[in-house]
Amino acid sequence: MEEKELKELLLRDNKEFREAFRKHQQCEKKLERLKKKSFLTEDERIEEKELKKKKLAFKDKMYLLMTEYRKSQK
Repeated sequence: MEEKELKELLLRDNKEFREAFRKHQQCEKKLERLKKKSFLTEDERIEEKELKKKKLAFKDKMYLLMTEYRKSQK
């Protein structure tokens, strides 16, 4: 199964994957909003770092769930 197909399947059928995906998207939207600013305050720079860490953690969670699903199908 291709990665895109697997993501679509898990988005439809796996609540934990759906939640990680939703939170990943929220972080992405907040980061995009910060990137549009020409200058970031110190608080905004800290927020940006934290958002990047969270976004990566949610991505890691999604890939872990994808790996677990693939193993369960063998």
